[in-house]
Amino acid sequence: MSDSIKHECGIVLLRLKKPLQYYIDKYGSVTYAYQKMYLLMEKQHNRGQDGVGIANIKIDVPEGVRYISRYRSIDQQPIADIFKKVAKKYKKSQKILGDSFYDAKSLQEECAFTGEVWMGHLRYGTHGKNGIEYCHPMLRQNNWRSRNLVMAGNFNMTNVDELFDNLVSLGQHPKEKADTVTVMEKIGHFLDEENQRIFDLKKEEGYDNHQISRIIADELNLRRILKRSCRDFDGGYAMVGMIGSGAAFVARDPHGIRPAYWFEDDEIVVVASEKPAIKTAFDVPYDAIKPIKPGHALIVDRQGLVAEKEFITPKEKKSCSFERIYFSRGSDPGIYRERKRLGSLLVPEVLKAINYDLENTVFSYIPNTAETSFLGMIQGLEAHLKDQQQELLLQNTDKARMELARLLNFNIRVEKLVIKDAKLRTFITDDDHRDELVAHVYDTTYELIRKQVDTVVVVDDSIVRGTTLEKSILRMLGRLEPKKIVVVSSAPQIRFPDCYGIDMSKMKEFVAFRALLSLLLEEGLSHLLEEALRDAEANLGTSSPQNQVQKLYDRFTVEQISDKIAEIIRPEGFEPEVQVVYQTVENLHRACPDHLGDWYFTGNYPTPGGHKVVNKAFINFMSGKLDRAY
Repeated sequence: MSDSIKHECGIVLLRLKKPLQYYIDKYGSVTYAYQKMYLLMEKQHNRGQDGVGIANIKIDVPEGVRYISRYRSIDQQPIADIFKKVAKKYKKSQKILGDSFYDAKSLQEECAFTGEVWMGHLRYGTHGKNGIEYCHPMLRQNNWRSRNLVMAGNFNMTNVDELFDNLVSLGQHPKEKADTVTVMEKIGHFLDEENQRIFDLKKEEGYDNHQISRIIADELNLRRILKRSCRDFDGGYAMVGMIGSGAAFVARDPHGIRPAYWFEDDEIVVVASEKPAIKTAFDVPYDAIKPIKPGHALIVDRQGLVAEKEFITPKEKKSCSFERIYFSRGSDPGIYRERKRLGSLLVPEVLKAINYDLENTVFSYIPNTAETSFLGMIQGLEAHLKDQQQELLLQNTDKARMELARLLNFNIRVEKLVIKDAKLRTFITDDDHRDELVAHVYDTTYELIRKQVDTVVVVDDSIVRGTTLEKSILRMLGRLEPKKIVVVSSAPQIRFPDCYGIDMSKMKEFVAFRALLSLLLEEGLSHLLEEALRDAEANLGTSSPQNQVQKLYDRFTVEQISDKIAEIIRPEGFEPEVQVVYQTVENLHRACPDHLGDWYFTGNYPTPGGHKVVNKAFINFMSGKLDRAY
C-alpha cells in the first residue's frame, strides 16, 4: 500500500497444558514457552509498530509468591526490548538458584515469566496516542486471585459512550472514556459478580473462605461472564483474557470481523491473529489451525481443558476483506491464492486501459504487498495470450499463422520500476519541507521505458489518500517520460471510514471522497451535501441508523469517481496521461468469498454503530472538525 495507514493489532494466547517440569525435562530448557512466544510475536510484527506487551500467569504457586507478570514497551524495537528484559530475569534467577534452576517448583517461586499461561499483544495506536499506558495487556488487580483480570485485544468499539454510561450506572468510576478500559471494566464487573455468586453459594454449603477460593478458581463460568458482559458491545473484536487463577479465553465478535485462529495438541493450546505465526512457531499442518467461530469464545479452564463455546448469537459472517488484501502475511496459502485471484480479475479492465497494446506496455508494482496481486495479473495476461494463440490456431490461415508466430515469440514486459528507500524517514523534517522528502521515499529504475511510446502499468494493493501517488510515485514515473501511466488497485475504491480496528476514520482523507466532492461541485449538486448533513444529524439518535453518505456516491458511476481520482492525483503540469483502474466489489467477493466484510468500499456496515460512525464522520467533515468519529 503506497499510502500508509494504521493496521489492526495482533494477539497471542499460549497455554501450556502440562506442568512446567514436563517442558524442562523434554526440551532441556526452561525457556520453551518464552521461545514460542517470541516467534509468535515476531511473526506478527507487521501488526504492531507502536508498542508491545506480554503477560504471564503461574497457576499453582504458594501464597506470597508473585503469580502475574507483565511487561510493556514502546521502544523502537519493542519485541526485542521486552524479550531481552525477560531473558535477564532468567539469567539472574539461574545465578541465584544454581542447579535448582531446572526444578520447576523452585524456578516458579523465584523467577517471573515462568507460568503456564501467556498473553501477547502487538499494538497499532490510533490518533496519536502512543504512551506506555495505552499498551496492552491491561491489568485489573485484586487481592482475590480469581478476581484478577488481564486483557488485550484487537478491537474498536463504536459505542464507547454507552458502555461508559453503563459502568457509571453500575456505580463505577472509570478512569477514562476509552474502549480498552470500558471493555475490561465491563468484563471485570461480571467477573466480580460470578466470584460473588459462587462464594455465596459455597458459603451457604458450609465451606470456609480458603476452601471457597480454590472452588471459585475451578468453577468460574467464563461463558456466563462473557455472555453477560458482551451483549451490548458494538464493534469488531478478538479479545484475549486471563483470570488470575489460570483460566483464559479468546472471544470473537458475532460477525467475525476481527480474525483469531487456534491450534491444540496434547502439550499446548495457542491462539493468534494469523495462521502463519502458529504454523511457524509449532510446525503444524495449516488445516489443523482453525478459526474461532463468530460469536464464540475459545475457553481454556484452569485444568487446561479447551472448549469453543457460543457466548453471543452469531450473525452474518463479515470478516474483514482488508485483512486478506493487505494486513495479514501473504505466506498464508489462502491469502496468497486470494491475492493472486484479485490480480487476475483485473485483467479485462487493464487490457481496456492499455487499448490491448501489450507490446508497448511495461508492467510493474508498488512494493511490496502488491507483489502477489501483480503476479496474479501477469498470469492472467499470459492466459489471455494463450487464448489468442488458440483462436489463431483454429483459424488456420496464412495471416493467422504469421500472427501466431509473433505471439509465440512475445513476452510480457515485466520490470521492477518502483523501489522504496526504506532508510529514508520523513519525520526528520518539518511539515513545510516534508513533501520534498516524501517525493524521494521511492526511487525508480531508469532506461527501461521508451519515451513517449510505452505505457506504464503499476499495481498497488489499495489507494487510500492518493497523496503518495501524487507527491512521489507519479512524479518519479513521469521522469521516465512514458506515454501513459495506469495505476491499478487490487482493492475497490475506499469510500468510507473504518471503525472496527483500522485507523481510517476521517472522510476528507479518502481520495474517493475528495473526488465525490469535486463531481458534486462540477455538476452543481453541492446542495446535496447540506441535505445529507441534515439527514445524518437526524439519523444519529435513531436505533437503526442508515448510512447517509451512500446516496451521494450513488449519483455517480465507479468510472466517474475513478476518472476524477486520476485528475486529483495527477501532479500539476504533468505530461503523461494518467488513468486509475480499481477492483470491483463483485470481483473482490469472487476472490475472497469467505470474507465479505466490505464496508470500506460499500458503506454496508455490519453493526448499527458502523452506520453511526460514518454519519458522525460526515458531520465532522461538514463542520470542519478533526475529531475522531467514534
